[in-house]
Amino acid sequence: MLIDLHCHTFPLSDDSFLSPDELIERAKAVGLDGVCLTEHDAVWEPHKIRELAKRHNFLVIPAIEVNTEDDHMLVFGLSRYIDGMQRVAHLAQLVADAGGAMVAPHPYRRLTPLLRMDDDFWTMALEQTAAHPAFRHVCAVEAINGRAAHDENLFSWQLCARLGLPAVAGSDAHEPSDIGTCATRFQRSIADVQDLVQELKAGRFHAVNLRAGSEARERMWLSPPID
Repeated sequence: MLIDLHCHTFPLSDDSFLSPDELIERAKAVGLDGVCLTEHDAVWEPHKIRELAKRHNFLVIPAIEVNTEDDHMLVFGLSRYIDGMQRVAHLAQLVADAGGAMVAPHPYRRLTPLLRMDDDFWTMALEQTAAHPAFRHVCAVEAINGRAAHDENLFSWQLCARLGLPAVAGSDAHEPSDIGTCATRFQRSIADVQDLVQELKAGRFHAVNLRAGSEARERMWLSPPID
């Protein structure tokens, strides 16, 4: 199954120009099998998710992108925002208690902004980011973000390799043109958030770049983008 793990819609994400219905219609049109609504510090109510899924006959999974003190975290398996989630260790405990899973999106933004592209800075940035304790709590890293630059995604791939973590892909959709840029291919069928969490923890998936015209499994670049 091909699922976009990282999407934003209004009104729960006030920086998005997509309604849930528009997101789903576009996702179906580009050949996706499901989407995750990862709103900023908010979760769609279960009955609204069921209504969306039924109306469109499409897999819709509720999730949340939590703004922590360190960086954002994609969280699957929690039904609401809880005070104190901004502390990664506390968030990780809440997720573990709920039997959920966490994924680190766009790790190049706040943990180690990519200010330069030379060898020394690139290596330092990778080492510094990989050493951050937040990565002890995630089961995967978003190696392809649909709104990221090539070098930013390259950094994420190398971080996956350094951490020994599997890679996912998500469009980070905020507008219609973002949908269908990339997604995550799961080996097994997924019917709900519990299935998704199980497959994330098992590592039965891979990131795919859909911008190549046909589904292309990405490779891990192992050297900096220096000429």
